Order: sequence, then C-alpha cells, then structure tokens
Amino acid sequence: MVSEALDATGGETAALALKILVAGGFGVGKTTLVGAVSEIRPLRTEELLSEVGQLVDDTDGVDQKVTTTVAMDFGRITIRSGLSLYLFGTPGQDRFWFLWDELSQGALGAVVLADTRRLEDCFPAVDYFEHRHIPFVVAVNCFAGARTYGAQDVSRALDLDQGTPVVLCDARDRDSGKEVLIRLVEYAGRMHTARLLDSVG
Repeated sequence: MVSEALDATGGETAALALKILVAGGFGVGKTTLVGAVSEIRPLRTEELLSEVGQLVDDTDGVDQKVTTTVAMDFGRITIRSGLSLYLFGTPGQDRFWFLWDELSQGALGAVVLADTRRLEDCFPAVDYFEHRHIPFVVAVNCFAGARTYGAQDVSRALDLDQGTPVVLCDARDRDSGKEVLIRLVEYAGRMHTARLLDSVG
C-alpha cells in the first residue's frame, strides 16, 4: 500500500505502508504485542473461552487465559517518517487456520512469537511461512518464570533456515516490540532484494 505524504520541505514523497503478520501458538502473546506497539486503538476479535473450546484448545501453561482471538487483531505503528506498518495478528488455533491464507496476501513478512515453555506450538507457523517463502523472524516472548534460552538455542530447536533472525522480546513492552518489527522489516527487505536480483540475474 502506498499513499502520498508531504515531507518537511513541503514536497510530496511516497509514504509506504507495509503489511506484517503476527503469528504463533495459542496464548503466546500475539494480541498483547499488537496492542503494545499500536499507535491507534487496536481492533480485537476476542471471545471468552468456553467449556466446549477447552476440548480443543490446549491451555496447559496459559491457565490464566480467558479469551481467544477468533478472526484477527489489527494495529498500526509508524516506524519512521514515511514508513508505517499495518499489523495483523492471526488466531493461534488450528481451527482458524483457514484465515491465514487471506491474511497473508500481500504481507511483507511475519513475526512468529514463541514461548520456550511451549516451543512446539510455533512449529506450524514456522512451517507455514517457510513453505510460502514469506520472510519471518522468531520473537521469543520472555515470560516471567520461564527458563531463558539464547537465540542460537531456539534457532537449533526450531531447525530454522540459516540466517532466519531470532530475537528475545517482551510482548508487553512497546520499545521491545518495535525492535522486533524493525528487525523484520530489515530482514524482509534483504530477502526481497536478493530474490529480485536472482530473478534478473
């Protein structure tokens, strides 16, 4: 998405708006991250967890969670003058995955949030973006009381492609979330440039 904006000298410059997905397992902090960094009031589509849902939603390790995203979260953040990110948080449960294909259309890249207490929950998101060649970074949400692992340990455990960034973050903290998004934009930019060069080489 491109819109026009005025620069400091009064001339017109292209303002770039990029689409970013925030994905990961159930209860990993996707809604929290979008809400923490968004400069607008985030759109949320959360519903209370029900007894029926408990049969299919694994709440082990996230016992305090009482709501779940059933469509998407949406927020916006301006990274710098002329560059804004539109954030789309995906639902984490398998039964909502039919939405992922729609949400991923036109996305520059994705953040895969991970919880080291339930690391296996982010494997489906990693596989999804790898198979569709959508650049992504893994952001380890450092929950209180969880054992701390280094980026290299997480990368090996997830068997990530070489060069895929892994960053540690606090999804509740705006500055921490913004750093994750900056890393993603930089990485996705390099990946898209490399692919463009390959296509004309």
